[in-house]
Parts: sequence; structure tokens; C-alpha cells
Amino acid sequence: MLTLFHHPMFAGCRFVRLAFGENGEELALIEENPWARRKEFISLNPAATLPVLLAEGDVPIVGATTIAEYLDETRGVLKRDRRLLAEDPIGRAEIRRLVDWYLGKAETEVTRHLVRERVLKPLMSGPQGGAPDSAAIRTARANIQQHMKYTNWLAGTRNWLAGTRITYADLAAAATLSILDYLGEIDWSDYRAAREWYTRVKSRPSFRPLLNDRVRGLSPVSHYADLDF
Repeated sequence: MLTLFHHPMFAGCRFVRLAFGENGEELALIEENPWARRKEFISLNPAATLPVLLAEGDVPIVGATTIAEYLDETRGVLKRDRRLLAEDPIGRAEIRRLVDWYLGKAETEVTRHLVRERVLKPLMSGPQGGAPDSAAIRTARANIQQHMKYTNWLAGTRNWLAGTRITYADLAAAATLSILDYLGEIDWSDYRAAREWYTRVKSRPSFRPLLNDRVRGLSPVSHYADLDF
């Protein structure tokens, strides 16, 4: 069994867990607080970022998209119609664009700030901790709408976000939005198509472990684990 160093409220980590789940492969999970810069973890990844996968031979593979490419090259190409990347170059380009949208753009504009201020700061000691920055929270919340509108458009015009079947694009979006959902930051009533799409992803077996995630001192909203919310 491969090992994943992760944090339950990091979108990239959730993305990797979903990807392996869709491939029917379990991961041994080690929850890591990267800001602690634990010596053993730094030896695997000097950048102290998550996720980190210990692959065959305990070789560390660093970063969500790098791990996803590794997974596709070692498992995905054998999955045929269940592959999480498209068979054609144009399809793969669209999937990668959307993965970057959610794990890059949405992470930079929204998720990273809300997680840091609402989840991580209360757990951090020293100068890294402290009271949440209300200005950072307001700015991140103001950016949620554009990402939800875009997700709603994608879900309303396509069967899945990148085309006719579930791909890495859906997993990246679900990983990101599931964190915002945990925090109660999304009013799903405003985004019907996105809600229907998210319900489909949320109902998949690969998503069940995420529904059990809990953060010390911060419970999820009441509908978080509800498959028919």
C-alpha cells in the first residue's frame, strides 16, 4: 500500500485521495502539519509542501498534479473508459486547464486564505498563529461567487465538467469545493447545476472517506456528509 502525507483541509491532498479512490486503490494516510517542519517530513520534501506520496520503493513524489500524472502513467492508461485523463491531447489539455483552475486559481484566490484563517491559525503556535485576519476572509469570500458561477456554467453545459465522463477536472473541483462546503461558505441554492453535479460526485465511493474528515475544534456544516442535501 502506498503512503500519502496529507492534511484533510488541503484541496490538493483531497484531490489525490479522490484520484486513488477512483482507481480503486487505498492509501495509507499520514496527517502532516507542514508548518511544523518536522525533520522526517523535510527529508522527504525540503519545500515542506503537501501532498507527498511515497510510491514504490518509498520514493517521494511531491505535488498534487505530479502525483496525478504518476497515477495516470502507472494505472490510468490501463483503465480505458475509466481513465481520469482523456485519450486525446485536446481533451487532456482541457482537463489539465480545469485542474489548474481549481487547484491553482481557486486555491490562490479563495481556499488557501479561508483554510489558513479559519482552520490553521487556531492550531498554530507562535507568530504563525494568532487571530484570523478578517480582511483576508472578506476578500476570499468575495471571490467565491466567480468560481461558483463558473462551476455552475460548466455543470449546466456538460455532463461532467470537462466532457462526457468524470475526470481529474471533476476531482479537483470537488476537492476544492468540498472544503468550502465543510466551512459552510457556499450557498448551494444559488447554483442548481453545480449542486446537482456535486451531489453526483459526493455520492461516489471514492468520496466517502472525505465525508468522515473532521478538524479539531471546527465541525462541518450539518449537510456536509448528507448525500441528498
